[in-house]
Amino acid sequence: MGVKGFVEGGIASIVAGCSTHPLDLIKVRMQLQGEKGLPAPALQPVHSLRPAFAFHSHHGSAAAAMMAPPPHAVTVSPPRVGPISVGVKIFQTEGVKALFSGVSATVLRQTLYSTTRMGLYDILKTKWSDPESGNLPLGQKLLAGLIAGGVGAAVGNPADVAMVRMQADGRLPEAQRRNYKNVVDAISSMAKQEGVTSLWRGSGLTVNRAMIVTASQLASYDQIKEAILERHVMADGLGTHVTASFAAGFVASVASNPVDVIKTRVMNMKVEAGREAPYSGALDCALKTVRAEGPMALYKGFIPTISRQGPFTVVLFVTLEQLRKVFKEF
Repeated sequence: MGVKGFVEGGIASIVAGCSTHPLDLIKVRMQLQGEKGLPAPALQPVHSLRPAFAFHSHHGSAAAAMMAPPPHAVTVSPPRVGPISVGVKIFQTEGVKALFSGVSATVLRQTLYSTTRMGLYDILKTKWSDPESGNLPLGQKLLAGLIAGGVGAAVGNPADVAMVRMQADGRLPEAQRRNYKNVVDAISSMAKQEGVTSLWRGSGLTVNRAMIVTASQLASYDQIKEAILERHVMADGLGTHVTASFAAGFVASVASNPVDVIKTRVMNMKVEAGREAPYSGALDCALKTVRAEGPMALYKGFIPTISRQGPFTVVLFVTLEQLRKVFKEF
């Protein structure tokens, strides 16, 4: 396969990434819900204000405020909303263009990360497959996915950080937004303001997530597709490709969501000079998240994750299979 595998995988990944970008943006916004130390939402419900300020706006407000219970006794957390509500809110408050915030970073990320992982996985799979049957045991498929995903993530981490920040920017007050113009501006601004090493912030998480996603996604697709064909459930066509790819997307979503939540929060955190960073690392972020929000916080954004991962994986493999037919002629 060689270079052909990289080209096929890269094109298919870019098509899949761009077509599912709004779902990925919603997922990122949901994963950041409930994070401590962030400003309150712009549209805050009246009932979440202190009683003194919610109901007294005249001369007696100062005295009433002194008699009010401490803020921590009456604090009401902002309601956590679902993917449809998040999408509608983004559309209403930021406009339809906001649903494609960071799409330039998605293109660069898929070009670097996915092209590398898809091509390398294809090379390893071809090299390790049985010469006669062309089959590869599941264990070796998983190993090939782990290696390919890790290498691809290390290459594409700067674009990943830029994408997360651009997608999350709209949830901040205007004065605190980074307002990157595009992925090039984002990467150059991070390098100048926070140092070149900031481009690899959360890289350990990115690599771990990519290894999990690639191993579970690519290996399960190949394994399920082989099982369908061997049992003659369906012929090698669109139906088989869609079925195998959607199942692979579900497996990848379940396996990767906890790492994805932590990765999103670490990459998005704002580090100011002279102040302690919100998280010292991945483990610290995981512990603080679980303590403050419970274990299921690690599965925040799962619905949009599977809603995005399913279509993404379907588009990815269906496009890839069609490209293989086209490139077979060359």
